[in-house]
Amino acid sequence: MATAPVIGCVLRTRVWTALAVLPALLAIIIFAPGPLFAAIIAILALIALSEIAAMTAARGAGRLTLLIVAAILPAAAVYLAPNAFMIVPELTVLGLVLMMALMWVHGAGHGPHGASLIAIGGVYVGALFPYFVLLRNGADGVALTILMLLLVIATDSAAYFVGRAIGRVKLAPNVSPNKTVEGAIGGLLAALAAGLALRPLLVPHWEMIAAVKVAIVVSILAQAGDLVGSTLKRAAGVKDSGWIFPGHGGLIDRCCSLVFAVTFTYYYSR
Repeated sequence: MATAPVIGCVLRTRVWTALAVLPALLAIIIFAPGPLFAAIIAILALIALSEIAAMTAARGAGRLTLLIVAAILPAAAVYLAPNAFMIVPELTVLGLVLMMALMWVHGAGHGPHGASLIAIGGVYVGALFPYFVLLRNGADGVALTILMLLLVIATDSAAYFVGRAIGRVKLAPNVSPNKTVEGAIGGLLAALAAGLALRPLLVPHWEMIAAVKVAIVVSILAQAGDLVGSTLKRAAGVKDSGWIFPGHGGLIDRCCSLVFAVTFTYYYSR
């Protein structure tokens, strides 16, 4: 079939991109001074906002101002006082999940559009991206960030390959037609195995049950975040959020699996 070579080419591109990006990402997490790491995340957040602007056609001073304000206000709140403003990510995640559920049942036509979608995109970036800095620059931040990242990678990779190999039951066809229940279960089991294997290396002071709980929750949140990212793209009528990562799409395409997981990991570790 003609699609097989295309799928193989895309897969090779995805693998080569991952092999190039992952070592650089790990090096930044391990070696970058705290202020430099915060600056890098700020730059990535700006790139994410530019993708939101492009996806939602946020042109003109009014709509761009809406996007920036919607991002800056929650970002300032959670970065300056994450414990006092824990309600911000809670409401953000709840709102995004409800939006996903609505489109899951009724289709993309029932999703937000126009100014409301621009505001949602701004809050999505502003409320959740600061937790990359808060987690990594906090106590045991390097180990916890690497643990969270590798659990998400295990989830995404296993869900992709298991879904392709044996996936039959569609998980959320109105949101992400290629995702399957079998792939989701494979991703969860892979994260559980990764959590048990990584515990003695990254968090040896944790009890085994803690590693199991974190692995399960991170895997579920990674898959939920991925579905929410797909929901935003469906509502905007685009396939990918951008082009920055060959074979993977844009920055939001890569971060959607991480944003819920990093927020949970931060609060769990406090």
